[in-house]
Amino acid sequence: MSTIATRPAGALLVGSVPLEDADAVIRTATAHLGGHLRRIPDGETGERTIWVTWQQGVFATHPDLEEEPPVEGQYAPFPRYRLRAGTDPARLRFGDLGYAEVALRSYARFAEVKRTGAVPTRMRFQVSLPTPISPLNNFAALDERALLEPAYEDALLREVDAIASAIPHDELAVQWDIAFEMGFLEGLADMMFTAWWDDVLRGSVERIIRATERVPADVEVGHHLCYGDFGHQHFVQPSDAGRLVQLANAIHAETTRPIAWLHLPVPRERTDAAYFAPLADLRLHPETELYLGLVHLTDGEEGTLARIAAAQEVVGAFGVATECGFGRRDPASVAPLLDLHAAVADPVS
Repeated sequence: MSTIATRPAGALLVGSVPLEDADAVIRTATAHLGGHLRRIPDGETGERTIWVTWQQGVFATHPDLEEEPPVEGQYAPFPRYRLRAGTDPARLRFGDLGYAEVALRSYARFAEVKRTGAVPTRMRFQVSLPTPISPLNNFAALDERALLEPAYEDALLREVDAIASAIPHDELAVQWDIAFEMGFLEGLADMMFTAWWDDVLRGSVERIIRATERVPADVEVGHHLCYGDFGHQHFVQPSDAGRLVQLANAIHAETTRPIAWLHLPVPRERTDAAYFAPLADLRLHPETELYLGLVHLTDGEEGTLARIAAAQEVVGAFGVATECGFGRRDPASVAPLLDLHAAVADPVS
């Protein structure tokens, strides 16, 4: 078994957890991993299990949009939607997207469980949201993504306003899920990962910053950088952590707003120094906690410790997580996976 220098501290649940409802997620995660967590999500259960796919209904039922077939070769084969003939894109508006409604309902359950003493008082309720780019790149007609972007972004940021106005700020944490931006940076045009702006990195960062800074300054905000999990497959296996570091550094350089945490994925096979080497150039805000998504149930404690040891050759303090949310797993695997986090990391102080 690999030897690690020190045990990582803390764990992060990226988002989705395949249990029946928010109560089950909150109680199960707290029972198995409560001392290791600073924040707990509602598990994105029900229709939200496969990340942004539930937003297809928002596009499909919009009176100003019409459906067209999926584009051949795209990462996830969902229909796309374009403006109906004669519709002025400047007048397009999306109504409620559903994120605030679900978050407030789940927070009510979180608060109730907390009142019973089953959840530590220090624990925050984590709301995981996609950046506007992701639903747009999934569901908007490729040649109309720029036209639909202002209206959809406005709607999603209004969801943030509604969440922040209803949940006490000292109990709230918002995570932005950043996935399609990674595909754009990797240049995966054959999978329809193409930006609709010229400077891919700069344009991505500008949009991420707009979303990040919409969260009130006294609410924790974090970033989950992702290579996708549709069909349990990344859209591409990263050659190393270089693109992740490039984007994270650019985000941190462009905002003075506190960023509470950053999560980076680590593929199961990568126990080599080459994958982790770019982390030596990571330049985060001093308050930002780093979580590495190196916990994989398929090779258990031995494989996870090997990835921890490789990471520790380059980076010092970090917590542990899975690569992505695990909402598509067998529910029977949830407890062993949570226990694996606890087996390889210390509780938070």
